[in-house]
Amino acid sequence: MSIDQPDVIDVIGSDPATGAAILCISDHLDWDDEAGHLQLLQDKINAYLRFIEGGELDELYPTATERTVTIQVVGQYEQPEIAQAFMREAGKIVSQAGYDLRFRQLDN
Repeated sequence: MSIDQPDVIDVIGSDPATGAAILCISDHLDWDDEAGHLQLLQDKINAYLRFIEGGELDELYPTATERTVTIQVVGQYEQPEIAQAFMREAGKIVSQAGYDLRFRQLDN
């Protein structure tokens, strides 16, 4: 399960401190092909939004309806500026839908 499987939810969990439902996108790709990588990321985020808004999250995890929902991209590599700009813009759209979008880089 990873960013290159757009119709698969990689990981679902919750933040023990806040109770937020967290849907993780596992991003193992480097940024040599920035355009291709950004397209995969966009497709994956859109798939996660469809999963949430289509009610599938609530069906699998009924308590999620009472929680904040965060889509968290967990990346192996540092995001270049173009990816950071994309995440800022995508974050605005995700926020308008009522959810959070975040990036976390794995420790290497």
